[in-house]
Amino acid sequence: MQEKADPRETRLRERLETIRARSAKSSSWRTSTQVLSRLVNRNGFVPVRTRLSREDLAFLAGAREEVIAFADLGVRLLDLHRPLESGGITSDPDRPIRRCRACMSRWPCPTFRTISETLDP
Repeated sequence: MQEKADPRETRLRERLETIRARSAKSSSWRTSTQVLSRLVNRNGFVPVRTRLSREDLAFLAGAREEVIAFADLGVRLLDLHRPLESGGITSDPDRPIRRCRACMSRWPCPTFRTISETLDP
């Protein structure tokens, strides 16, 4: 028998998938920003003339808030998943065994490793 999904998890998962899909459909500005950065005027602005698709506009409309929310999420996860000296006996007193404060997995815990792998490629 399969466990019933928590509706909160389902809602959050759907929101994340929507953000992922909207981001994937929009155009990357990575190469454009290199050219645009050379066009900054005296006032610190770049006059931009471009064609934007509906997908680009949908992405840009919520990108700032979504990035802030993801950064807040990352910081909160890092605050939760921090090392804690486990106090156990170890053969190397200079490197004591540590565990995660939140999940009690050996440090670095899977959550911390996932964040680190994602943000430090």
